[in-house]
Amino acid sequence: MNVEIYELYASRVVGADQYENGELRYDLLRERWVLVSAARGRKPGDYASDDYTQESYDTEDAGSDSLAQMGDVDQERDTLIYRNAEGEWTTRVMPNKFPVVTGASLDDLSDGPYPGLVAAGAHEIVVTRDGRRTFALLSQMELAEVIDAYHERYLTLMKQRDVRSITIFHNHGKGAGSTLKHPHSQILALPIVASTIMRELDVVSRYRKQSGMHLFSLISQYEAEQKIRVIYENDDFIAYCPFASRCAYEVRIIPKVPQAYFERITREEKISLADALGTVLGAIYEGLDDPDYNYFIRTAPCNGQDYPDFSYYVEVLPRTHIYTGFEAATDIDIVPLAPEDAAAYLREFVGTSR
Repeated sequence: MNVEIYELYASRVVGADQYENGELRYDLLRERWVLVSAARGRKPGDYASDDYTQESYDTEDAGSDSLAQMGDVDQERDTLIYRNAEGEWTTRVMPNKFPVVTGASLDDLSDGPYPGLVAAGAHEIVVTRDGRRTFALLSQMELAEVIDAYHERYLTLMKQRDVRSITIFHNHGKGAGSTLKHPHSQILALPIVASTIMRELDVVSRYRKQSGMHLFSLISQYEAEQKIRVIYENDDFIAYCPFASRCAYEVRIIPKVPQAYFERITREEKISLADALGTVLGAIYEGLDDPDYNYFIRTAPCNGQDYPDFSYYVEVLPRTHIYTGFEAATDIDIVPLAPEDAAAYLREFVGTSR
């Protein structure tokens, strides 16, 4: 089973009903947090078989799509809703039906030397109306509306008590952890900052001290000059396959002018980001025959501290190969395709799906 899915959805074996919203447990050896949640109601024996099946979706009958069949007005549930000129909803945000965190109090669940917390926070989904059109097939302005929803909810959630970080992510396909056919993203607000983010914050800070340079500026400038790993760029963003990609066709989209905080994105930048992200997703859709993938927005934490050496970015990770024992044991990814070759291939499909 995929490691990320396990950490997000694995049920507690003992006392699962004590904290229905789950627990955050800290691994002292690896200095990383794990989220243990009973939200999916799975029993220990369930892991013997793959019961992560996607909701059926009959392309001839949208009636099988529960998200498309939602009522037009659900103010008790919706936290945000956008409408078109005819008054029909186009994008909406609501609490996740199976949240891995909730608005519970931040109780201490430490066990001896092991730090632990109640998994307090918020878990929402962002839904577009047409379940037949993946994000790769949305127009630039449709995708900009989705990014606008991300931004609006980020600004609201970051003000909640105890929220220290917010993760925005999108799972496409069963192999990427999606259990619904209808395209949707998720927003998770947490009272902790993930160790991955903390490591990146430390890296960019040390790089500035040692070289006097902003690491994201250096990368953006170098990739734009070399071009061999660049898939697409516009006035505000550059999309490229990282030099040390962790999977084939990994794509990173970074602002040309570094900005640590996603919450400070402007309206014009949202449209520009939609252009870059939509172009990348379209190239992956066409070039790789609509593979499973994840994308997420990595941003500096909303914990009140200053991180001038960081920049938010979008990471796209196609699920092109299986995570192996070597990778689990060493944290060294085996990538079957050079990023230069991956970028050259994807460039052939830029603009072909939109």
